[in-house]
Amino acid sequence: MMRSGLLLAVLLLAPPALPAADQLHIIKISTPAEMREFFRYAPDRIPLVSAHRGGPRPGFPENCIATFENTLRHVHAILEVDPGMTKDAAAVLMHDPTLERTTTGTGKVADHTWDELKRLRLKDTDGKVTPYGIPTLDEALDWARGKTILILDRKSVPVEVTARIIAQHKAETCAMVIAYTYAEARRYHELNKNIMMEVFMADSRRVKLFDASGVPWENIVAFVAQSRPPDASIYEAIHRKGAVCIVGSHRSHDQEFLSGKNKRIYEELIRDGADIIEADRAIEAAEAIRQLAPKDSSK
Repeated sequence: MMRSGLLLAVLLLAPPALPAADQLHIIKISTPAEMREFFRYAPDRIPLVSAHRGGPRPGFPENCIATFENTLRHVHAILEVDPGMTKDAAAVLMHDPTLERTTTGTGKVADHTWDELKRLRLKDTDGKVTPYGIPTLDEALDWARGKTILILDRKSVPVEVTARIIAQHKAETCAMVIAYTYAEARRYHELNKNIMMEVFMADSRRVKLFDASGVPWENIVAFVAQSRPPDASIYEAIHRKGAVCIVGSHRSHDQEFLSGKNKRIYEELIRDGADIIEADRAIEAAEAIRQLAPKDSSK
């Protein structure tokens, strides 16, 4: 089950407070070429989850390294996170432009310095204050190396700054960026040919538009919809290009699963043609699709 030096180790151990890397479910990628190969579509690919905002739950806040570790204690996952910019141009992980919902602070992130923000504590999904602080993007990238891949959403951090930070950390093997337009994807590719990107591709028209962008298909994964796409043929169209498909479940399907309305929804999304499910309840989603992983895989 290994190829190009990739290590996909499943370790089910009792989780300590601060687990070592070998006590987590690891996706270890050593080179940009391995990164491209890992996300290249193959019929025997291993279905994955992307933990939306890192997989928050009671006791574990969103966009928090302790939460990332909690997710990886249970399952293999890549992690979607949200870099934002402080008043003094520090990149920190924070989804909202304001502090009230997820921290003990008030006001706008952009109105505070990093020195001010690092004194705050994060709140969990129930609004309870935790002992955890706001991580910087630098800290998150250093943590992710050799463990998993962070998908960096673009909030208030400019493309050029994100690309520079990735290059400084040599994080092309543990980070992927979300490009909201094909022009943005081109800009990332101009800045760094080794950066992988998540791009939006909801229909066959966009597949053709991306063909004309000049960005290689091997540098992307395609986000097709926030739920089941209206035209399921989009999966095949993208697979023919060699890319894998992400579908979101956090806006509707997670609740279907948790309420018991459809306990097979994650399985169904993969059987439809999705390769990666972006879920708020990433642990539940990953456990639900674990049985769909082929016994022998080139991945």
